[in-house]
Amino acid sequence: MVYVSEEEPEMGEGAERHNRSFAADVNYLLTEAPRPRHLWLVPAGGGEAERLTSGEWSVGSALADGRSIAPSWSPDGQAIAFAQQPEPGPRHIYDNSIRILDTSTRAIRPLNSTSHRLRGGAAFSPDGSLVSYSFPHEGDSRFVDEVYIAPAEGGDGRSLTHALDRNIRTARWMPDGRSLLILANDTTTAGLWIQPLEGAARRIDTGSAVPSSGLSVSRSGQIAMLASEPNRPTELHAQRAPGGAFERLTDFNAHVAALDLGHRESIQWRGADDFDMDGVLTYPPGYRPSRPYPLVLLIHGGPRGTSTVAFSARAQWLASHGWVVFEPNYRGGDGRGTAFQAAIWNDAGEGPGRDVMSGVDLLIERGIADPDRMVVSGWSYGGYMTTWLLGNYPDRWRAGVAGAPVTDHIDQYVLSDINAPVRTYYGGSPFTDPDRLRAFREQAPITYAVHIRAPTLILCNTGDQRVPITESFILYHVLRDNGVKTQFIAYPVDGHFPADPVHQRDIDRRWAAWLEEHLDDNAH
Repeated sequence: MVYVSEEEPEMGEGAERHNRSFAADVNYLLTEAPRPRHLWLVPAGGGEAERLTSGEWSVGSALADGRSIAPSWSPDGQAIAFAQQPEPGPRHIYDNSIRILDTSTRAIRPLNSTSHRLRGGAAFSPDGSLVSYSFPHEGDSRFVDEVYIAPAEGGDGRSLTHALDRNIRTARWMPDGRSLLILANDTTTAGLWIQPLEGAARRIDTGSAVPSSGLSVSRSGQIAMLASEPNRPTELHAQRAPGGAFERLTDFNAHVAALDLGHRESIQWRGADDFDMDGVLTYPPGYRPSRPYPLVLLIHGGPRGTSTVAFSARAQWLASHGWVVFEPNYRGGDGRGTAFQAAIWNDAGEGPGRDVMSGVDLLIERGIADPDRMVVSGWSYGGYMTTWLLGNYPDRWRAGVAGAPVTDHIDQYVLSDINAPVRTYYGGSPFTDPDRLRAFREQAPITYAVHIRAPTLILCNTGDQRVPITESFILYHVLRDNGVKTQFIAYPVDGHFPADPVHQRDIDRRWAAWLEEHLDDNAH
């Protein structure tokens, strides 16, 4: 078995044992310099682990949180494909290259000369002749990630999924070695496709199930997946036979499915700038279309992400209070291909804001939403859009909930663990070009926060490396100094969202209570 391990910290001698100074780089929460990660081998039957690689470079990470890209064994056990960064740390997550390690000689060679923005690991084909990996369309990080293949002995790769034009989240080799199983968001759902080495991808019918993760393929070609349905949380689904219909194999969430839940449906419309738009509506239980309802916007983060008709506990929780919940998909999301995804670059707020408001106006026009009882909420980039809409459309909202809100991309660039992606949003550093610095400022929600009038609840973890809590503090002081009703709740935990159920429950309770207080006409 091969695994990835971080190097042990170097310890000084004498008084230097207590010297913990280090060269700082990005991510203001770091308390030590990033250490290289390397490959180790341990016998399947047990025994001493053996180091396979060493050096100042590091096994690469697909995400800025430092999780390593999983290495891949060749079928004959003679080689390992892995991602390599020139140095450890989040600054280099876009500098990965694929390397092939010969397990007998320990020699390492490049697969090809391309640096890869890997979202998932390189993987050998079943016969070992090819290696698959992900790489953005045309090498541009603004564009969708495509699945590429290259000869295992070395050479340039070619895209398999360019024609599909969807941001590939997961890829698995099928046992025949002539095709791959791929997963991608597609408008308001997520789809599975069989992508052959030559020719067009074929969509697999998953019925009402929306696949999320956990793809696995048997030796005979049966597919298993984790998937949810609009009114049922995630369960295990699988084909009884290759190419057959998917069946739900587990029933862990029967108690949830038995509840009186709100109906979820997809909606489409022609939005701002001639974009085809979509989103998801969750109606409250007992919904009657004879009158408009209070509207709660629940905006996804990312911005590379998509709200789908998959089960959403928060949407159902909010709908249970008698509100229509609207989850709009704005430009920058990954459900409509390269042009839609890339349209957010250097237009972080204004264009996406028009997208969201075009959906809101549609719901008002259809008599679904009460224009006098609307609130806006979201987490991460959803918090960005919440703050942007509160400041740029101040007369439309009764209240807002901004969770871990991105309010200033300067803070994101300087303090966050995603320094490398942030600098691509505008084409580079804000400190090397006056026009670029102006764009960072003009597209920051905090620039318009002085116009906010709606009572706003702010939520954030103190140990959030992705969206530093400094951005929440800035928003809080702007609101308080301008006499806007606000409350700022901090959670003394690490991560971008609390991992424990106690704090998760607290967030949902506070979220709903804040909106209920300000949507209640008796309170006005």
